[in-house]
Amino acid sequence: VSRQFSFLEAQLLLSLLKNPISLPLSFVPENFTLFPMAGTSQRKVEMERLPPVDEPPSKRSKPTAPVRGEDGYMPGSIIEMELSNFMTYDYLFCKPAPRLNLVIGPNGSGKSSIVCAIALGLCGEPQLLGRATSVGAYVKRGEDSGYIKISLKGSTNDEKITITRKIDARNKSEWLFNGKVVSKKEVSQIIQRFNIQVNNLTQFLPQDRVCEFAKLSPVQLLEETEKAVGDPQLPIQHCALVEKSRELKKIELAVKKNGETLHQLRAMNAELEKDVERVRQRDELLAKAELMKKKLPWLEYDMQQDEYKKAKNLEKDAEKKLKDTAKNLRHFSEPIEKKKNEKVLLDNQCRKADEIMKANAKSRGELQDEANRLEVKLQGKFHEMEDLSQEEASHQQKILKAEESLAAAEIELQNCPIFEPPKDVLGILATQISELKVAINGKKAEKLVKEKNLSKKKAALQQHVERQDSNMKSYLAFLLNEMENSNNKILYALKTSGTEKIVDAYNLVRQHQHELKKHVYGPVALEVNVSIQDHADFLEGRVPKYIWTAFITQDPSDRDFLVKKLKGFDVPILNYVKNGSHGQQSFEVSREMHELGIYSRLDQVFDAPDIVKEVLVGQFGLDAAYIGSNRSAERADKVPELKINDLWTPEGHYHWKKSRYSDHVTAIVEPISRSRLFNGSLGSGEIEELAERKRELQREVDKLDESFKSFQKELRLLEDREAELNKKREGINNEAQLEKRKLHDLQTKIDRRKKDLASLKSRSDFSRQIAYLIDDARKINIQRLQCAMNLKNVLLDAISCKWNSASLHMSSIEFDAKLREMEINLKEHKKIAEDAAAQLQNCKEEVEQQRKQLIVAKKHAESIAVITPELEQAFLEMPTTIEELRAAIQDNTSQANSILFLNQNVLEEYEHRQLQVGFLFLHSS
Repeated sequence: VSRQFSFLEAQLLLSLLKNPISLPLSFVPENFTLFPMAGTSQRKVEMERLPPVDEPPSKRSKPTAPVRGEDGYMPGSIIEMELSNFMTYDYLFCKPAPRLNLVIGPNGSGKSSIVCAIALGLCGEPQLLGRATSVGAYVKRGEDSGYIKISLKGSTNDEKITITRKIDARNKSEWLFNGKVVSKKEVSQIIQRFNIQVNNLTQFLPQDRVCEFAKLSPVQLLEETEKAVGDPQLPIQHCALVEKSRELKKIELAVKKNGETLHQLRAMNAELEKDVERVRQRDELLAKAELMKKKLPWLEYDMQQDEYKKAKNLEKDAEKKLKDTAKNLRHFSEPIEKKKNEKVLLDNQCRKADEIMKANAKSRGELQDEANRLEVKLQGKFHEMEDLSQEEASHQQKILKAEESLAAAEIELQNCPIFEPPKDVLGILATQISELKVAINGKKAEKLVKEKNLSKKKAALQQHVERQDSNMKSYLAFLLNEMENSNNKILYALKTSGTEKIVDAYNLVRQHQHELKKHVYGPVALEVNVSIQDHADFLEGRVPKYIWTAFITQDPSDRDFLVKKLKGFDVPILNYVKNGSHGQQSFEVSREMHELGIYSRLDQVFDAPDIVKEVLVGQFGLDAAYIGSNRSAERADKVPELKINDLWTPEGHYHWKKSRYSDHVTAIVEPISRSRLFNGSLGSGEIEELAERKRELQREVDKLDESFKSFQKELRLLEDREAELNKKREGINNEAQLEKRKLHDLQTKIDRRKKDLASLKSRSDFSRQIAYLIDDARKINIQRLQCAMNLKNVLLDAISCKWNSASLHMSSIEFDAKLREMEINLKEHKKIAEDAAAQLQNCKEEVEQQRKQLIVAKKHAESIAVITPELEQAFLEMPTTIEELRAAIQDNTSQANSILFLNQNVLEEYEHRQLQVGFLFLHSS
């Protein structure tokens, strides 16, 4: 055994060998087998097996120990243990035997690691081992995680319990039970089932806690040993036995003290017996007085009850009187009700008579209105007769005037001459006008052609003049406002190429540069520098036109800011995002390229900031376009063999496309356009060329203008001749039309006058209309007579109705007088009934008041004393009146007050000592 075991551990081991006990946790099993992992730096651990020790017979009965299984293991014994990345071990797997096992080895060989693994794997805390405070410290150095896997013998032969604890350097643990993730609480319950106590120093003693074990007192050592090896109830029973022993000692001491106290209390009470007797006599007198006081409220209750009965009798008398009065009131009210019903019938008859009179008056009014209407109608007929006579006289005068005007119009028509237009003159004029129209139409067509030619020439001249003036003015203003440098030339070139607001956009970006988070490049044409003109042609031909006016930002917020600011300037804003996957490849001219005249790549021939260059290369594939010489153009058919699909030469642009559906390759050759951006600004030669072109166009316009003026003069003469002939022909036609219209008007005038005359003559005869009016007047008079007779009958009926109505109203007045007399007599009886009702109400209120007082008196008496048979018997022996009872109470109180003694609390002290004596006597016995 190495020095891993201390002296106390050796003693404990020897005692276990002499007196072996049943340990539920076999952490020192027999045939300990260790298998270190290959390649580990762990030193070899030597194992020795000790022979089993015979158990001597026990002197006393022991608790029933767990039964070993067929394989020799006891329930809760460790069957297998597996460690990974734990302390000094990379990997360890061991399978202990069912009995005593020893782990022997030199210092640092890993014996303590096995002990720590058992403790931590069976729900032990890191503080229990005394090595570290966190579980992460037990992970092997240099590793992130490890695990402890312990297999225990179950309650049956086939049951095997596997507990796995995964730990990592971050002090995290994960528990598995038979391969399933569970909580630590569930694992702890499984451990407790087998009474495994890794925190008990008598069952599990790590070497770093030997000092704590040595400090245990014999009592603590006994208690811990009982917990480890005995029945689980044994520590509980032991504690109960110790507590009972302590209680017994306390009781014996208390009995001795209680005997002495009992003797003293009895002696003190003997001295107080006379005073106690006087106190009791005084208390009896006071109690008798108090008992009499309890009867006093009940006597008051009896008096109140008598008052309540008197009030109840008065209420009954008032109620009887009210009933008699009500009977008399009904006797007088019934005839009045009958009279009122008869009065209602009489009122209805009066109302009907009034309604008949109103209907008669209405009929009289209607007949009177009808008579008035007929009289008005008759007067109207008379007026119509007078008007008809006057109208007939006027009508005859109109007929005479119509006949005279018709005769005059007929005479005028007969005297009007007949006009014939000169047809020969009109035919000659029509022929001449037709010939002039043909000539004029030809001249107009020729005029349109000349006008179009002249308009085109003038438009070309105006456009040329505007362009020349604009270019000259812009160029001169640009030179005056800005310094003449390459940037200004490029900006001017961008402006003349279609982006008119590029200068304003450039200035606006420069003004707001301090508000932007990162530098903004642009326009792109200003950032690019090309030294060779051919290369500039190639670059401008490869890159689209819009990109040269673009601005490049490096932050999305800068892009959004410029998009808002430059809205309407027609310039694109690009945001650069760094792409790590795209790397620009270096270029080297191979021997094959040199033979074909290829000397560079398009991305190598210009200078620009890295971000600008990366955008141009990434967006437009400049690293896939190559530049060659004239020799490359001559041998262009060999270029595709080098996997080059885009070639730029001074003679043209060559690019090859492969078909999607076959291996056929199509070659396309395009001419090279001259660069406008990188070729400087407008020169003096171009200005002179524009001026010469302007003069040439002006001469052509002047020549066409003179020809057009002479042509217009000829056309105007023909049109004047045509207008003169048309005017002459229209004069002849107008004269003929005037004569025709004059004849037509005369004929229309005659026809209209004939119709007017016929209309006047066709009117009805005057005598017939007069006869109709006379007949209508006769009929109206007959209706007036009938209406007068009806009115007479209605007046007779009205007189009869008036007489009947007056008779009914007189009867109603007489009936009302009798009814008022009966109602006055009824009011007197009603007053008597109301007085009786008021008296009854007063009696009821008095009864209710007496009842409430009775209830209050009863509650008061019951609050003082509740009547019981004993109390009722005592009340019979007392005075029966309130005055006598109060006098008796006064006498008893006076007698009690006459008894004097010095100590007021003598009775309380006497009774208190008597209680103490009884209590001590019981405890002593």
